[in-house]
Amino acid sequence: MSESNTPLGALLDTSDEAVNNWLNERNQLLIQYFRLSGKRDNSYLPNEEQISQFCGLLIDYVSAGHFEVYEKIVSACEVNGEEGITLLEKLLPEISATTDIVVNFNDKYSRFAEESALQQLANDLSLLGEAIAKRVELEDNLIDTLRTKH
Repeated sequence: MSESNTPLGALLDTSDEAVNNWLNERNQLLIQYFRLSGKRDNSYLPNEEQISQFCGLLIDYVSAGHFEVYEKIVSACEVNGEEGITLLEKLLPEISATTDIVVNFNDKYSRFAEESALQQLANDLSLLGEAIAKRVELEDNLIDTLRTKH
């Protein structure tokens, strides 16, 4: 029986579409991140619209991961066995730790901050960049599990 005729095959088809849309959103987030963080001196401070757009995209991306993509991956792994579940149990707490950094950044900057807070933006973007890099690595492990193990 081909995979596309199984319930899992149907799940993977849906998951792949969700994953692809989410990866496109991740690319947009990374572009916006590099635009904000590309100018490191304090003479350049982004405007309210730039920060607001970035924070919105950041939260949309994280939310889509948690509430759409990860759930589909969890479902696929539950159907197909112990290896995927073991990986999920390891990776999801690590991903959640990066979520805390994202939420803290959003809380600080989603409403346009005073200039004194913006002076910390370069440092905060650096911390956020590390969290995003870690998250991308962990998410790619999940995606790889979905696409190769199931």
